[in-house]
Parts: sequence; structure tokens; C-alpha cells
Amino acid sequence: MELKVPTMAELAAEGRTPEVLFWVGCAGSIDQRAIKITSAFVKILNHLKTDFAILGKEEACTGDPAKRAGNEFVFQMAALQNIEILNAYQVRKIVTTCPHCFNILKNEYPNLGGAYEVMHHTQFLQEMINEGKLVVQGGGAFKGKKITFHDSCYLGRANEVYEAPRAILEALDADLVEMKAAKSRGLCCGAGGAQMFKEEEHGTQRVNQKRAEQAIETGAEIVAAGCPFCMTMLSDGTTEKAPGKVKVFDIVELLVQGQGL
Repeated sequence: MELKVPTMAELAAEGRTPEVLFWVGCAGSIDQRAIKITSAFVKILNHLKTDFAILGKEEACTGDPAKRAGNEFVFQMAALQNIEILNAYQVRKIVTTCPHCFNILKNEYPNLGGAYEVMHHTQFLQEMINEGKLVVQGGGAFKGKKITFHDSCYLGRANEVYEAPRAILEALDADLVEMKAAKSRGLCCGAGGAQMFKEEEHGTQRVNQKRAEQAIETGAEIVAAGCPFCMTMLSDGTTEKAPGKVKVFDIVELLVQGQGL
């Protein structure tokens, strides 16, 4: 299926402002694994005939890694540049597949003049299901399969979004099994706080290995995630701890595969 992905510039040239801006994010743009998540979400947007666009080459990093690493100056420079572009296009609603982008756009951009309605893609998908716009025809390939969901720090504990991803898994008729550290007690994948981009500290065990062990202990065949950073860390951890036995997918990938879109 050919994906239709208009840019804000193209629509602006036609005098149009889309209902939704899909903020792709750095990982979703350049990381090979995360690009598959981006494609899956675009398939859903096309299926729903959502009026959306992306910034394309005008989208820059939100500045989140710089801020988490302690460089406030670089963060504000990146944020102000993005805000200028977003406001010029009169963006009102942003949806993103990255909790890091979601958190900083939602909670920290308003202080710099960028106030928008910001949603994580699992919230958007849950809303579409609840409104009857996205009809889930049973579980498809995932009906009855044991799936555990990993709560991303910036989606879960930072913004208390716990229901949306689980509601989607329930709509797929999956057998949702929780890890012993879940929801508000969830464990980081090991990439948060700019840890993804620096050398790890010495310790007895890598965080992603510990989290992978907790996922494997549930007996789940699939670990569902909602974050490209978590995807990388969990994939590495489960491959090391249980090679070939556990698969890691983003929630939207499960939705697309389960419905054959």
C-alpha cells in the first residue's frame, strides 16, 4: 500500500491547515526500526482518512536529549526554532509516536510560547476506537496471545498515560499480562534521561537486561512498547536473555498487523 504523507508546506501552498500535525521525531525519521513504527502509524492515518501532515525537512529535534543531559541553552535554541515554525503554520494539534517528544512538546514548550494540544499515538488510537472511527475486527493474529506492555517513563510516570495502550491491546483480544513492575511502579528501559547517548555507569546489571527479565518472567510471547527508545533497549535485552523466544512490537504495529492493514 502506497503511503500518503503530505507536508505542512505543501498544504500551506494550497491554503490549507490540516487537523493534525504528525510529529515524527528523530528516531522515527532515521532509526531503521523506528521507521517501521512511523510507517505503521501513517497506515492507520491513511486508513482513517485523517487530515494530517508532517513538517518533513522543517522538523528538527525537540531538544529533549540536550535538556535531559543538562544543556538548557541548546534545548531552548532548538525549541524556539521549532515553535517559530509551528506557530507560523498555526498548528493546533500534534500527535507523536515518541513519549520523549510528547512530554516536552506538551509540558515544556508552552513556557516558551508553544501551546498545542499534544497526544501520544496510543491516546489518539484509543480515541479513534472509542469514537467508532477505527473498528477493530477481533484480535486477528494476536487474539489470545500473551502480551505484556512496558510503560515508557515519559508516557507513564511522567504523564500518567496507562489506560490507552492497554485498551488497544484489549481491543485486539490479547491476553494482557502485567510485569511485576508496571504502571506507576514501572521500571525504566535504561535509555531515559539522555542515557541512550552516553556511556553507561558501572554496575552489576544493565537496566535493559533487568527489564527484559521481568518481561520474560510473565511468560508473554510479545512485549508491546510505545516508545522508539524502549523498543531498542527491550529488543536488545530480550534477544540477549531469550533469543528467538520473545518479540517486541510497538502498539501501532500490533494494531496494523492484527487487522491486516
